[in-house]
Amino acid sequence: MIEIIETGLFNTVQDLGRPGYRDIGVSASGAMDPLAVRIGNSLAGNDESAAVLEIQTFPFRLRFKQRTVFVVSGTDGNPLLDGIELMSWCAYGAEAGQVLELRQPPKLARAYVCIAGGLDVPPVMGSRSTSLRGGFGGHAGRPLEKGDRIAVGENPDILPVPASGIAVVDPVAALSDVFPQSSDGALLIRALPAGEHGLFADDGAAFWNQTWRISSRSDRTGYRLSGDPILPTENVEMRSHGVVPGVIQVPPGGEPIVQMSDANTAGGYPKIAGVIECDLWRLGQARIGSRLRFVRSTHAEARAVERAVTRYVEDVRATSQMVKRALKAMA
Repeated sequence: MIEIIETGLFNTVQDLGRPGYRDIGVSASGAMDPLAVRIGNSLAGNDESAAVLEIQTFPFRLRFKQRTVFVVSGTDGNPLLDGIELMSWCAYGAEAGQVLELRQPPKLARAYVCIAGGLDVPPVMGSRSTSLRGGFGGHAGRPLEKGDRIAVGENPDILPVPASGIAVVDPVAALSDVFPQSSDGALLIRALPAGEHGLFADDGAAFWNQTWRISSRSDRTGYRLSGDPILPTENVEMRSHGVVPGVIQVPPGGEPIVQMSDANTAGGYPKIAGVIECDLWRLGQARIGSRLRFVRSTHAEARAVERAVTRYVEDVRATSQMVKRALKAMA
């Protein structure tokens, strides 16, 4: 059991989402940074899809009501346990009564608290993710509130961890060679041309060549981008069609919208591009006001990045299991 003792708006329970229900109008939801969830859960000894806390407004504090193991992933800041600064991306032991505090990350937008056994909230349509728009899933279908108590699942494999913790290299550093970097600090996000890309002049040059800014009107449903409007060369009548996270639509005003974790299930705006799946977590960690540019990618590059990320995840899981086996042997 954990108890929420301080929280801001829109902090929720999430997992890797509920795919398969878009045909009946139910978005997948799930973590904005699924890679952080997979790595954090692996370190905590959970299945990678176990439910976690997604924290996007700070400060945040919780009290552990039982002895457990936890990991804070996703953030580039350092959590505090009873006021003592710890590392993120590291598994630690906590005793009943200890308080975990998360402060605003220096650069990134979100942090994830992964607890051994996972959060034991009722699954809805195969997922424990909170759907804020639908008002279901997670903890009572709503954001976390002060005083909430959330059960933790049983995990018979919980083992004592060293006081120094069990850490991994975070994905930004571990995968630096497969994610593009800019010289001016803008976030580079790879995307593929989408269905209506051909409606825009000069092969969509105005979209690909400018630097966009994430608008304050952005949320888990979609990131609205501010910049010089881009407009199709001709008006076409379009029927609503299915959309998924990563799809970039261009409404009549000409400023793109990137569909995110709580993406609409259908829409009728022209689709100019789609973010490759392995770059979505990087976009999910971008804060309001961040500058970004889209880099035209290929299916082959997207597959190569996916393979690199898979190797990283598998290496973390294998290393974590090896360390825990060694600790078990010494116990």
